[in-house]
Amino acid sequence: MSASPERGPDREDAVDDTVPDDLHAVAQERRALMNLGYRLLGSVADAEDAVQETYLRWYKLTEAGRQEIESPMGWLMTTAGRVCLDMLGSARARRERYVGEWLPEPLPDPGRWTSHKPADDTTDPADQVTLDESVAMALLLVLEGMTPAERVAFVLHDVFQYRFTEIADIVGRSPGACRQLASSARRRVDTARVVDAPPQQRASLAGAFRAAWQTGDLAELVRLLDPQATAVTDGGGLVSASIEPIVGAPAVARFFLDVFGRQPDLLVEEALVNGEPGLVAHAAGEVLAVISLGVTDGRIDRIWVVRNPEKLAAWN
Repeated sequence: MSASPERGPDREDAVDDTVPDDLHAVAQERRALMNLGYRLLGSVADAEDAVQETYLRWYKLTEAGRQEIESPMGWLMTTAGRVCLDMLGSARARRERYVGEWLPEPLPDPGRWTSHKPADDTTDPADQVTLDESVAMALLLVLEGMTPAERVAFVLHDVFQYRFTEIADIVGRSPGACRQLASSARRRVDTARVVDAPPQQRASLAGAFRAAWQTGDLAELVRLLDPQATAVTDGGGLVSASIEPIVGAPAVARFFLDVFGRQPDLLVEEALVNGEPGLVAHAAGEVLAVISLGVTDGRIDRIWVVRNPEKLAAWN
């Protein structure tokens, strides 16, 4: 496979001339693999496992075997795709046993985190996932409803611009079958209306929701919500969360005031969540929830609340 490392959301904009070129190449390869892994698996931890397994397979090759590979980057991406394809099957089985609703792991702004640790001067940008429309929470949830082969075909083709002949080598199907898989996945995305309101409108609604939530203004919360708004909460069985989606503006508004209102020191801030305007709830110096918002026709109609502490390590 002759995949180009220039493809997809995986390149650093700036290069430090004091670092050897070969180290830059390693960082860029890891960045590309992390980007692929997160989009396919919806979890930074799982993406890191996939990257580790990919490099393990690389170093298990003989030196002569590695020298015969024309494009190491292409080999790594192909192998990572196959590893993720295998992991998607086992992940689906794990999520069927998951307590309550499962949501993808939310990503902070790149300046705030790296590989589950707060960002500082020593953080490695190769561990960060590039934020763009392909990691929006709404799209990731549509991807969750696809078959593993559909998800791999769609992400590799539509996000990373791989040819179907290359994708066929990963999923073990013909190029024509891979084209059909990607087309089917694209129809799911189009049907789900994952393209939301302009960023300015989303940010304005996030700020208004934060203010109403922080002050306990039930009427204002209901006004900001679509009458049929839905909230999905992910506690993973570790913290309190609704087992089923909460439907209807009054019910959703009361959920936020009742569940989080028990925290006398609750602080809600606006933040980028998966590259889009969202909210983060704190109490006693700890992140309680990371919230993503979906907006349609000027109102918030979808809310995703991640409360599982195992998915919030990068935010604390």
